Amino acid sequence: MKKVIVLGVVFISILVSCKKEKEEAPAASEKKVVEEHVSEECYRVVLKKDTISMTLNVKGDQLTSGKLSYNFYEKDKSFGTLVGKIKGDTLFADYAFMSEGVATVREVVFLKKGNTYVEGFGDLVDDYTGKVTFKDAAQLKFEGNVVLSKVDCKM
Repeated sequence: MKKVIVLGVVFISILVSCKKEKEEAPAASEKKVVEEHVSEECYRVVLKKDTISMTLNVKGDQLTSGKLSYNFYEKDKSFGTLVGKIKGDTLFADYAFMSEGVATVREVVFLKKGNTYVEGFGDLVDDYTGKVTFKDAAQLKFEGNVVLSKVDCKM
């Protein structure tokens, strides 16, 4: 009788351990999703005594978050966050910032050229919800007045 009980316990143990291995195998194969790394990219331009800085957190070709600051000499500076997307070589984002104690959201567009981003300019319109947008995105001009070059983020 003792042999039957011992053999039964051994058999059940082997059966349970085999079943666990079979259950774990599909779970491991389901993890074929490749996680893309979020990279931080920093850009800056100094125009005489003015500085514009932009930090982008990019995952693949998607903007996950960002920061933008305009530090103008002897003028009010603005600093805020970027939320948007990258389409091809163009970054479209909403820039939420504080300036003179007022919260504002303004649409910004940057064209990527090599290791630089060129800011786009055009006619703006206030949509009365507190957001300032471009009147016609197709009419934006990227004349190279503001060209942010890639810099080391530790600066």
